[in-house]
Amino acid sequence: MAHRGCSLALIFIIMWLLIKAKIDECRRGDVTVKPSRVILLGSTVNISCTLKPRQGCLNNSRHNKLILYKFDRRINFHHGHSLNSQVTGLPLGTTLFVCKLACINSDEIQICGAEILVGVAPEQPQNLSCIQKGEQGTVACTWDRGRDTHLYTEYTLQLSGPKNLTWQKQCKDHYCDYLDFGINLTPESPESSFTAKVTAVNSLGSSSSFPSTFTFLDIVRPLPPWDIRISFQKASVSRCTLYWRDEGLVLLNRLRYRPNNSRLWNMVNVTKAKGRHDLLDLKPFTEYEFQISSKLHLFKGSWSDWSESLRAQTPEEEPTGMLDVWYVKRHLDYSRQQISLLWKNLSVSEARGKILHYEVILQELTGGKAMIQNITGHTFWSTVIPRTGNWTVAVSAANSKGSSRPTRVNITNLCGAGLLAPRPVSAYSEGKDGIRVIWQPPRKAPSAVQEYVVEWRELHPKGDTQVPLNWLRSPPYNVSALISENVKPYICYEIHVYALSGYQGGCTSTLGNSKHEAPRSGPHVNAITEEKGSVLISWNSIPVQEQMGCLLHYRIYWKERDSNSQPQFCEIPYRVSQNSHPINSLQPRVTYVLWMTALTAAGESSPGNEREICLQGEDTAALGQAPDRLAHS
Repeated sequence: MAHRGCSLALIFIIMWLLIKAKIDECRRGDVTVKPSRVILLGSTVNISCTLKPRQGCLNNSRHNKLILYKFDRRINFHHGHSLNSQVTGLPLGTTLFVCKLACINSDEIQICGAEILVGVAPEQPQNLSCIQKGEQGTVACTWDRGRDTHLYTEYTLQLSGPKNLTWQKQCKDHYCDYLDFGINLTPESPESSFTAKVTAVNSLGSSSSFPSTFTFLDIVRPLPPWDIRISFQKASVSRCTLYWRDEGLVLLNRLRYRPNNSRLWNMVNVTKAKGRHDLLDLKPFTEYEFQISSKLHLFKGSWSDWSESLRAQTPEEEPTGMLDVWYVKRHLDYSRQQISLLWKNLSVSEARGKILHYEVILQELTGGKAMIQNITGHTFWSTVIPRTGNWTVAVSAANSKGSSRPTRVNITNLCGAGLLAPRPVSAYSEGKDGIRVIWQPPRKAPSAVQEYVVEWRELHPKGDTQVPLNWLRSPPYNVSALISENVKPYICYEIHVYALSGYQGGCTSTLGNSKHEAPRSGPHVNAITEEKGSVLISWNSIPVQEQMGCLLHYRIYWKERDSNSQPQFCEIPYRVSQNSHPINSLQPRVTYVLWMTALTAAGESSPGNEREICLQGEDTAALGQAPDRLAHS
């Protein structure tokens, strides 16, 4: 009880302080505004400031100087007991005016003030629409309220229904554009009409929307379907059923689904689905996203929001397509050869599941008895077989549902038939990182060619067989191919074109690069040896990363030491295995300076290291004992 008494006393004190502050604020005078403190944009107002008796300056009323401020800017003043000012052009919103008194030798004293609110009458609300979310939801309406009134505005939403039923809701916020009646329309009379209208009112006017008439079926938006699941009968993608749950009155559904890596949806509309639908066009072993939406009527109302996504992977199916198989032969001795088989992965659409292993069968056809079988998880396999007989290989890919059709390849001498060799073969840069390979059909047997195979691998001076091998196939009527996969710029590739016909094959090779520059360095001369009046120059190969493309030539330069004459040179066609070359034109007992460069199609490298050489004539035995007299770094 004591606590309640303290609360009442506190409220009384606060109210008294507020009243006293209001009295003190204008105790010396008043400010009046005509025609009103709330005006229409563009209107003119008269502001008057009047002193109360005996509230002016003490000496003389003529010393009273009344000043009118608009916010903190002085806009008018007058000597006497009152001041009148006409104000125009006020902006939208609230403007504060303050009247102050200035006496001689004293600070300005605030007399009173007034806030003037400038606004507009509400515009007619537009686009009134109402919705009930779900059969158990409540009716809520939205509208476009038009431009801001900048004034306190009250919105009243009214709903009229059958049997003179009326519901009404208000909001007193001038930003109001949404109200929920809190009532639920039921489906007992789905065709009964309801009419909604919204009215906006402020001190400058009022305006009402056009009435919006609707039925239960028009405004009830079903809830999104839920509990979505998918079933694959007998783990088969061709027997797929999508299940979900819906509200009871739903008549129409639309389904959309897509692979996870696609932006495009497949759409299906179904009527009276009762929470299930069979999908017949799904791809095996593919991650899909599924969504469902619902509607109460074929022509009336609106679709529900899309359901939450269901993501599921379809089952595997037996692989389709055939592997692309290639091989490399290497003679081990007079009776044995190594066969290295390679194949490319099936595409996702061909594999139709996770490839578990590959089945390889190698068989000799002449005797029909020799057979080698193997299962591997890699995309390559090697074995050793006799060099005699006609051998064929069959390779297939297997997943959990079965195996692909085997690819059969005849093992033949790929370059054994000279009449089948394509001639000539050339390679050019094309596009950003491509190599265009061009050839002519074999001169004597063009009709015998069944297909061409273009093979490429990085060129390594030591003939490294571990360098990855790439290939592509071309039909017999094509005489060019674009190499665009597994190609690096500024790298030289050894390219073979094979023409295949049954157990015969012919081949031609060339070098090519997608981009080239002049080499970054010249060869390093590592030895100079005199042999029978000539000099043998030996060098180290330029590192692959400094060759900057396919090398075309080496140049060996020499000139007499301390001579200003132009050097002589000899040009040597580039061959992978070559690392020495003789020179016969040097004079005995003359000291020469010697160096080397390398050339690509783009230009010549900078010189390699310099070596000095002085031939000793016929005294080769002495040279052999004292090689430091022959060459100095």
